Amino acid sequence: MYLHTGCQIAVSPDTKNFAVDWLGVEVTRATLGIIGMGSIGYKVAQRARAFNMRILYHNRNQRRKEEEEAVGAHYCAKMEDLLQQSDFVMLVVNLTPETHKLIGKKELGLMKPTATLINISRGAVIDQDALVEALQNKVIRAAALDVTYPEPLPRDHPLLSLDNVIITPHIGTATVQAIRLMAEEAIANMLAVLNGQPIPSEVLPK
Repeated sequence: MYLHTGCQIAVSPDTKNFAVDWLGVEVTRATLGIIGMGSIGYKVAQRARAFNMRILYHNRNQRRKEEEEAVGAHYCAKMEDLLQQSDFVMLVVNLTPETHKLIGKKELGLMKPTATLINISRGAVIDQDALVEALQNKVIRAAALDVTYPEPLPRDHPLLSLDNVIITPHIGTATVQAIRLMAEEAIANMLAVLNGQPIPSEVLPK
């Protein structure tokens, strides 16, 4: 939030000086709640540990003890407990009928008024109308969304006019290196199928 607004202040032709009392929020020693501790969620936890964050997570299945200890993560069997304790809540879940609008008015109301909601999964995991209301009424401090529903949002959508939300155009994996690795993995899977070999990244129906 402060990076985005700070950039605007820094380049604005109307800026005469920088305010000395314009303060942001530390992530160091803050509590990060990760909803969805799959492979991506776990990588987020690995990176968060470098900032000495307290890490909570909610997942369908609890990770092995050694995996939890490796990143200092603590399991919350109830998502509500995670929401109430976290300074930053990050959504890293697949979009399924169970996760559709997983975060709504009730869940937002459980969060700290100083908390930030981060969504890197799919837009429909959040009830966007409820999020707009929560941001307008300062139920939570802010939101950072790499995904929305639909994408892009209609140009008159109220989320676009709020100053306590950052929206990026679904660019979480948009690097040269990441796209190259995904292409290489796809090719490896196709070659395995053609050669009658085990599929490296096979996705099995549940």
